[in-house]
Parts: sequence; C-alpha cells; structure tokens
Amino acid sequence: MDIETLKILYVMPGFDEGGAEVHVLNLIRGMSERGHDVTLASCGGRLEGELPPSAKIIHVPSHLKNPITIIYSAMKLSRLNSKYQWDIIHSHSRVPSWVSWVLSGVTGVKWVVTAHALYSLNAGLIPMRHAFGAISISRAVREHLREYLPADNVIIPNGIIPPKLRHEDFSHDEMRFLIVGRLTRLKGVDVALRALSGLKGYEWTLDVLGEGSERVKLEGLSGELGISERVKFHGDKERPEVERYMARSSCLLFPSYSEGQGLAVMEALSAGLPVIASDLEALRDFATGELVPAGEVEEWRKAIERFILTGEAESFNHKDIMTVDEMIAKTEEYYRKVL
Repeated sequence: MDIETLKILYVMPGFDEGGAEVHVLNLIRGMSERGHDVTLASCGGRLEGELPPSAKIIHVPSHLKNPITIIYSAMKLSRLNSKYQWDIIHSHSRVPSWVSWVLSGVTGVKWVVTAHALYSLNAGLIPMRHAFGAISISRAVREHLREYLPADNVIIPNGIIPPKLRHEDFSHDEMRFLIVGRLTRLKGVDVALRALSGLKGYEWTLDVLGEGSERVKLEGLSGELGISERVKFHGDKERPEVERYMARSSCLLFPSYSEGQGLAVMEALSAGLPVIASDLEALRDFATGELVPAGEVEEWRKAIERFILTGEAESFNHKDIMTVDEMIAKTEEYYRKVL
C-alpha cells in the first residue's frame, strides 16, 4: 500500500510532560511537517498547546483502566473515523492499546503500538500481541516484552533534538547538579537526596526539574536531611529552559530504578553534559564504564564525591543517539511497511 499522505491517529493516556508525551509531540510535529494528516486522542494536557495548528485533537478517557471507558473511547473514535478516515492508528502505553485494539476491530484500520517502558508483565499487555506491528524504544524494552509483542516488531529509539546550547560553552565554577524527570518513586530522586546529604562538607547545589506525585514528599525529605537550602524544585519547564539548565549545570544525576531508555540521559549527552546514572539495562548499550547500582545510597554518595573531587563522571558512547528527524523518518517507513 503506497499512500503519499497518511492520516494518522495517535492514542495517548494524557498529554502532560513526560518522556512518552514529548516523544509523541515530536512525532506529531514531524509527521505534520511531512504533510501527513494527524489526530491526537487523549484525556488532554498541557502539551496540547505545543501541537502544530494542523493537528486535530479529540478528548477521550483513554487514561482510565476501566472496560466501560475503554469501550466508550473506542466507540467514540470509531464514529469519528467515518469523518477522518484514518489510515493507521498508533497507540502509546497500555490503556490506549486496549482502545486501539477495539477500535481496529470495529473499523478495520490497522494499528501499531510503541512500548516506552519495562511494563509489568501481566494481562494488561494482551492487546499488544494483536497489533499489526510494534515499536520498542530500546533493546531492553523489546527483550523485556518479547512474549507480548507481535512477530513484526522493531526498535526505534526516542529521537533527540540537537541542542542549541552546549555544556562546554559556559563557565562551571560552581558545582551544580541537575535532575530532570517526572517526580515518581521509580525516578529514585530520594536516593540522590540522601547521597548528597552525606556530602555537606562540599559546596554544591541541586536543581530538580519536573512535577509528580512525589514532589511534596521529596521537598519534605530535603528539609529532614538538612539540605533544603541547596535543593531547588522548579517544576516542569519548557524544553528550551531544560536545555539552558543542562548547558549551565555541572552534572546530570539519573538515579532511576527503571527506564525504557532514559531520555534525559540522551539529551544530556547530546549537550555534552557529564552524567552519573543508575545501572539500568536500557543504559548499558551506551555505557562504556561502570554505572551506579540503583538505590544504593552509599554507592551514589561515592560516585558524586568522585565527581566533585575529580570531575570524572560515567563514560558513554553517544555517537549512536538518534535525532528526532531520523526517528520520524524510520517511524514513517515502518507505517508504510505495516500498511
């Protein structure tokens, strides 16, 4: 099937800040620039304001793990398909995969899924097996989900927008650490705070960019540890602002317990920012040195202290990091293969 202009429906849970959301935002921008007709279905979110004017928006409760709302969402989209005539459906995350599976069954429109994380292996992943194709953002994700993916599956990593600001273009007289990401338990921000609390004899500050359910708890923890004056929680920031923080910081701390790829690490490496990261399977493909055991506060304290004293962080090979343009081109090529 060779269609010059594709009509694509993206199905997301919500559209607030997060790695998967930024991934889809970049896809929609790129596909729109290539002349494709793009629609986003989700429960809504702040990032809708950054969509191109040509993108269509449909609100459905695709974030709720409820059979009734899943069927409602699929039926609403199936009625709209008679108007929009989508060529392909692209789901992201688990509940949208249930919606897409039902929607495809009703309309006959082929669908693909992108797996963004090391999801728990349970019945919630069943729809993925029935997709016409699957994209994993890393080898680690594909290996983890292998039993739940269709035979036709590929790896297409998250693409990075080449930064306009570079770490080496700025003076770094102060020791400024940086954490970027959603503030959830899996991000391990508490580990970094506890490790830094053991280094009060050194001069340093920490900027935390991101929002999430753990923010209040983490702010309280920084007070309990006696480091609240050195730690600043800034909330979500637009991408240009994140880039400015990366360029002006000394080192990115990435203490996550689990990641599908580690988008913040890829962005930091692209900007030339040193990184100290957890030993995660998704990062081992890029790491050329030892990573820090996830959750081990004392090992994190040692790694951070070593950086303070020597400027030595972990070593990564970032030559293979994919750009957003490359990601969009590979994704478009995969759509045409599936169709």
